[in-house]
Amino acid sequence: MVMSDKADSGGESAPDGVAVTARVCVYPSTEREAHGVVVDDFGDGVGIPVEIGSNVIAGPARRWAVMLDDDNLVFVDSHQLVAE
Repeated sequence: MVMSDKADSGGESAPDGVAVTARVCVYPSTEREAHGVVVDDFGDGVGIPVEIGSNVIAGPARRWAVMLDDDNLVFVDSHQLVAE
C-alpha cells in the first residue's frame, strides 16, 4: 500500500476562530452556503488519499465535521468554512 503525496487538505492550519464548538458558515458566498457548529476536528494531516498501484482505495478525508442548523452533518476542508 502506498500513501499518495496528492494531499488535498493536509498541512493546513485552522482558520481564525474555527475550532470544535465554534459557529461557522460552510461554503460561504455560494448557493450551498449553510450555517452550523463544528463538532469535530480531524487534524491537519487528514488530506492524504490511499492508493494501491493506480487504484484509489480511499479519497482524502475532510478536516472538519460540521452539524448544520438543519441537522445535516457535512465534512469540509478549511477553505470551505469561515467563523461567524
